[in-house]
Amino acid sequence: MQANRGKNIENRNRSLLIQGLGYLMIFMVPIFGFSQATSKVTAEIDTTGIKIGEQIKYTITVETDSLNVVHFPEGQTFSPLEKVEAIMQDTVKNNNRVILQQIYALTQFDSGAYTIPPQRIAINEQPFFTDSFNIKVADVVVDTTKQKMYDIKPLIEVEKSYAKLWFTILGIVLALLIIGGLVYWFYFRKKPLTEEEKVALLPPYDRALLELKKLENSRYLIQDEYKKYYSELTDIVRSYLEEDVHVSALESTTAQLISKLEMLKDAGELNLEHETIVQFQKILQTADLVKFAKSKPSTSVAEEDRKLVEQIVVKTHDALPEPTEEDLLLTEEYQMELAKKRQRKRIYLAAAIFAGLIVLGGAFSVAYYGFKEVKDTVLGHPTKELLEGEWIASSYGYPPIEIETPEVLIRQEVELPEKAAEVIKSHQTFINGKVNGLFSVSTNSTTYKEAIDPDFEAVIEANLAQFESMGVKNMLTKTDEFNTKSGVAGIKTYGTGSFEHPLTKKSSRIDYTILCFGGKGFVQQVIIYHEKGDSYAEQIVNRMLNSLDVKTQV
Repeated sequence: MQANRGKNIENRNRSLLIQGLGYLMIFMVPIFGFSQATSKVTAEIDTTGIKIGEQIKYTITVETDSLNVVHFPEGQTFSPLEKVEAIMQDTVKNNNRVILQQIYALTQFDSGAYTIPPQRIAINEQPFFTDSFNIKVADVVVDTTKQKMYDIKPLIEVEKSYAKLWFTILGIVLALLIIGGLVYWFYFRKKPLTEEEKVALLPPYDRALLELKKLENSRYLIQDEYKKYYSELTDIVRSYLEEDVHVSALESTTAQLISKLEMLKDAGELNLEHETIVQFQKILQTADLVKFAKSKPSTSVAEEDRKLVEQIVVKTHDALPEPTEEDLLLTEEYQMELAKKRQRKRIYLAAAIFAGLIVLGGAFSVAYYGFKEVKDTVLGHPTKELLEGEWIASSYGYPPIEIETPEVLIRQEVELPEKAAEVIKSHQTFINGKVNGLFSVSTNSTTYKEAIDPDFEAVIEANLAQFESMGVKNMLTKTDEFNTKSGVAGIKTYGTGSFEHPLTKKSSRIDYTILCFGGKGFVQQVIIYHEKGDSYAEQIVNRMLNSLDVKTQV
């Protein structure tokens, strides 16, 4: 009986064990199923200690469902370490699971102990965070027994680069050469003469004979165009008489012209036979009948009249007295004067075209760019030259202030007051060089002997007092928060004031900006001021502020 009782207890225990295992399996099924669907994020680094400038490989591994969307960190999220690049991205698939891996190269150029903050990875918009890592960056050990140490070399002033000026001069010279070449080609170049121009340059006698020869070969008589034939015939002889005999023949009637020729003959200025004058009168009368009475002589008469006119031209030329030396000299001077007039006319025309091009170019430039832009480009403007010059991106002081400026900032030696020297460990000031105009940018980096919180209000009051000592009056001040391009928060104090230049005594309004950053044991400042309304200076300030960044590790 005792044996049966023990057997029953054993069976009962076995039943309970089986039942418990069953319940355990029931609960384990969803647990295992959930763990398969859960995403897993891990991060690791290949080393916890580097030298300045060396790189750390930071690896993020994500194991998740293949249908999930994963977003890895982007940008400079590893600060205070700097991301050099994302080296690679790898994907491994296993059934419905996927393993994603992203490797980043990180570095740091200042020695010290740093902490890489947790990184955010989004899986289907759900955030996951990695662990943080402590990194030590060691200085590069220098063996001073083998490597000689030298003092820091002083700043060396270099000559201003005139590369842009040379390009401008070269462009102007090329434009003038092109314009000069076009003016020469169209106005001063000796162009090949046309047939009409060659005929016009001939002496009156030779030109008359040549035109009579062309009339002989014309088709006027064949086409019964007697009016055109006789009109051209009389125009040729009348033009010759007007140019060579100097008698007004083109506007004279037949009777008037014959009368003038007889008067010249009687005066002994034209040694022409009376019969020649009579023949010429008959030809002119025939021409009048053809032109005004529609008379139509025979072709032989028309041809004979042309021959007679040719003989009259020859006889008239022979009958003219030989020109004296005085006449020849007057003729030569006259021709020279005509040549000079033609040359002056060409020069005036070229100058007018050149001036017109300048005026049109200036008008187009003013319409497109605006009068102020054109005026400042032609006459020059100090801040416009700064804006369009070669900019320099550099780091100033310690803790460093990184900023891009039109000119490199120059270190200034500042002697601290005795009371300030008791609490200040180091102070560096950098300021831009001489500028022909009201524009200044400077940076200040100050570290204290004790890790105390900076009093920004006192620092700003000291800056405003410095402005007042410079002669700035009637200052209006505003204060806002300011963030650098990497997200470091600071205080921005800005406003306007009136300033009287100590040399020119000219009163101007100025805009000023004071930026303050810092933490325990240090303060960083950027101070800018410029003439109010200077659009170029405003563009410079905007560009500098957009490039500004500060390091907050001391």
